[in-house]
Amino acid sequence: MGMLVWVMVGLALWHFTIWLPDHFVGGIVGAFVAALVGSIVFGIAINGGSVPGVSDTTLATGLEAVPGAILGMGALYAEGLRRERAAPA
Repeated sequence: MGMLVWVMVGLALWHFTIWLPDHFVGGIVGAFVAALVGSIVFGIAINGGSVPGVSDTTLATGLEAVPGAILGMGALYAEGLRRERAAPA
């Protein structure tokens, strides 16, 4: 159940990328993948390598995914900017 919560939070945060210029590696799909993977990896890491079950899922489980999704999307955005600036004009 915790995995579902992390994925839904990552998906919700991904929707805010429409307000940003499209500098993500892979475009909007790259941002989508980064948000989901980031939220899952961070959620698993913060829980010591396990996924909370139904009885262990709380509101805090959803908040655990926020930093991971932001870090994942931020990394892809920064890499996209770096690639665009390094490309010849």
